[in-house]
Order: sequence, then structure tokens, then C-alpha cells
Amino acid sequence: MAKDGVVFNDVVKALQKISQYIHKTPVVVSSQADKRSGRKLFFKCEFQQKTGSFKARGALHAVLKAKERSSNCPGFVTHSSGNHGQALAWASQVAGLPCYVVVPEVAPEVKKSAIRGYGAQLVECGAQPQDRYDACDKLQKEKNLEFIPPYDYFDVIAGQGTISLEFLDQVPYLDAILVPISGGGLSSGIAIAAKAIKPDIKVYLVTPKGKKMEECLRTGKRPWEGPPQYLDTIADGIRLQQTGYITTPILQELAEKEVFEMEEEEIVSGMKFAFERMKVVIEAAAGASVAAAFSDRLRSMDSKMVNIGVILCGGNVDINHLPW
Repeated sequence: MAKDGVVFNDVVKALQKISQYIHKTPVVVSSQADKRSGRKLFFKCEFQQKTGSFKARGALHAVLKAKERSSNCPGFVTHSSGNHGQALAWASQVAGLPCYVVVPEVAPEVKKSAIRGYGAQLVECGAQPQDRYDACDKLQKEKNLEFIPPYDYFDVIAGQGTISLEFLDQVPYLDAILVPISGGGLSSGIAIAAKAIKPDIKVYLVTPKGKKMEECLRTGKRPWEGPPQYLDTIADGIRLQQTGYITTPILQELAEKEVFEMEEEEIVSGMKFAFERMKVVIEAAAGASVAAAFSDRLRSMDSKMVNIGVILCGGNVDINHLPW
């Protein structure tokens, strides 16, 4: 793990390391979406990535780096509500090493069965964030495993940043990127790489109600107290309220202060638009990005900001239990 943070060159090297195993995901456009937003929208299809989300990038990069550091690495453990767990299970399989994933009992069944499908051992825990940390800690000590966290980890952040390298290669004239945020691994990686390639590009964060992210960016302080909490939202991929201790300072420096905080019905509407008009299956966290692209807040922003990248972060949705 890098000692002093993630720099652009780490992201470039990460892409060299992982590109033979991952998909260069397509970018799609929609005239109906452009009409609704009043801008030119470019949707980066990370729901078509290995394991159904962008998380494959960071997980694989972290696993390959760990294997490089220690030839007798005994395997990996993590905690995840689903997408990072699937990604680490897949990445461990690519590396030929065992993997254990601690998952809350309440996680969607589709995500749990996918983790098992990639050959990982699933360990269920209680519904609070602290439950997963405790279970993870216990496994790590018992089996001497390497812990790969979902976001607050340099190698994971560098891996997620590879999206910017692809996206700005595919659409070099992007003026801004809308990124859904949970712990901040995706958004901080994207911001580091995008700003290095194109310093005047704007990176906007998209959250459910109650995250207090705008307060965090504007004050430069962490507005959350006590142990991490989950937000009450259908977007299970972005329901963690707090961002990480590594990711937060990166975002305070590089992300725009205006945060798109979406209502539940807007997130559902964004998902429905993607299903019905764009014919793509996305999960609610990605629906939040679509909703931000259609929001009054974006409409009221600088009209010179024409070309907007929208990160469709994942597609692991339980189609038997859609939020509508």
C-alpha cells in the first residue's frame, strides 16, 4: 500500500496491472436523457464491469499488489454489503487465493449468492456497521488473512481511479462527472485521476438524503459523530453515512462543494428511466446519478458546463424485489 496517498501515476500503473482482466466498459448516450437534463450526458457503464460493478477494479488491484508484496499471502477477508464482496471474491479467484466475506444478514440475496458463486466463504453478521468490523477482525486474526477494506485503502482508490483514464479517453471533452458516493473510494479515485488529466473538470458527488456530505466539503470537517451509521435508503450501495479517513481529505480538496442529495422517489425515477428508455439494468446507487443528471440543481448550474459524465456504478439489483 502506498505510504503517502494516491497520485496520478499510481492510477496509471493500476490500469496497466488490471486491464487484461477487466472490461473497458462502454459509454452510452441517450437523446431522451439529454432532452430531460438540458445537457449532453455520457453514461459510463460500470454495471457491465466484471462482477456487475466498478468495485472489481479496486479489489483486483489491491489483491494483485498484496500478492506482489508477499508470495505466501494466505488469502483475503473483507466486509461488504455486496458489491465489494463480490469483487474481492472474484479478484481472489483470479489470483488463486482464498477469500472470506462478512456480509450483513439483511444484504440482498442476489448479492450473497453471487459472492458464493465466485468461490468465497460467506460469513453473515448483524445489521450494524460495527458488527461487520468485529466479525472481520475475528476472521483476520484467526486465519491470518489480509484485510482489503471497501474504500479506505490506497490500492483500492487507485484501482477505482482507472475509470477516469478510460472515460476521458472515450470522451476527452467532459466538463464534469457525477459520481455516487458511499465511503468515497470511487469518487476520490476518479477525482485524483480526472483532475490530473484535465485540471478544470468538475467532480460532483451524489448521495441519498441525510449524508451531510455538503457540510463536510464546505467546512473541511467530519460532521459525523459516533460509530458509522446507515442511511435509510433504497440505494443499499450508498447507504453508509460517513466517508473514510483517507478518502474524505481527498474529496475536500478535489470535489466540488455542491453535493447532489437525492430523494428516494428521484432515485427510483432515475432507475426507471434507465430500464425503460436506455434498456439498461442498474441498481439504485446508479439510479441516484441519473436522478442528479435530471435534477433542478444541475439545471441551475453554469450553462457552459455542457458535457456531463454520469457514472452508472453497478447493476446488482434483485429483479424480484425492485424498489417500485
